[in-house]
Amino acid sequence: MAGPHEDFVARLHRQIDSFAREREIEKAYVEVELRDGSRFALDSISPEPGYGFITLSPQPAQDDVPEQLVIPIGAIARIEFARAVEERARLGFSIP
Repeated sequence: MAGPHEDFVARLHRQIDSFAREREIEKAYVEVELRDGSRFALDSISPEPGYGFITLSPQPAQDDVPEQLVIPIGAIARIEFARAVEERARLGFSIP
């Protein structure tokens, strides 16, 4: 049975896709801020492993960040969407 974390991720993917389509851009730039103040430009987000936890995959171009973070949903303080500006052109969120 799907849990609330799967619904959260599915709805977030729809919101990101909608943001990109409305602005006629190929990919949106998505950044997440955690409650501890750390910020990550995201490549993707997954509902795995579940049980209230999700997996964030930061953009590989960032220095000193892990390849993946498994965090409780409640650790997220804020999620920002933006157009992928020229200097971020190679960055963008990948919808599964």
